[in-house]
Amino acid sequence: PLAVEKALPQIAALVEAIVPKMREGGRLFYIGAGTSGRLGILDASECPPTFGVPPDWVVGIIAGGDAAIRRPVEAVEDSTAQAWLDLQAYQIDSLDTVVGIAASGTTPYVIHGLRACRTNGIATGCITCNPGAPVIAEADYPIVAAVGPEFVTGSTRMKSGTAQKLI
Repeated sequence: PLAVEKALPQIAALVEAIVPKMREGGRLFYIGAGTSGRLGILDASECPPTFGVPPDWVVGIIAGGDAAIRRPVEAVEDSTAQAWLDLQAYQIDSLDTVVGIAASGTTPYVIHGLRACRTNGIATGCITCNPGAPVIAEADYPIVAAVGPEFVTGSTRMKSGTAQKLI
């Protein structure tokens, strides 16, 4: 929570960019892999019952598709083309905003998905826990929650996952 508190100005900037676009019919997309992708799907799926919004207003997309929600799908996070293909299935356009979620900030699926969005005039944000991560350079509105090393080396499900969910 302390790391998220420090990121509140970054969170506010992203929200302020998203709201006008959504008022004009834009949507919010989350893209991610593994735990980060699952958290985006979780947030998107909770928006309709919590806020009474249409189910296609906030969309979570995980590398590997729906099968990856419950079971790991190996190597899909390394694709440099699939995120853009996944987003195109929703007829994404300049009113939409895409937020890439990547604890390490190095996931190719997320980095290249955001890069393709920016190339096509679509606003981007990111949520990462790694200051200086490559994904930050691909986001118009980066959010960095520097939580420090995980208790279990190599895991991003604990401090990083908690910070991502809070954001």
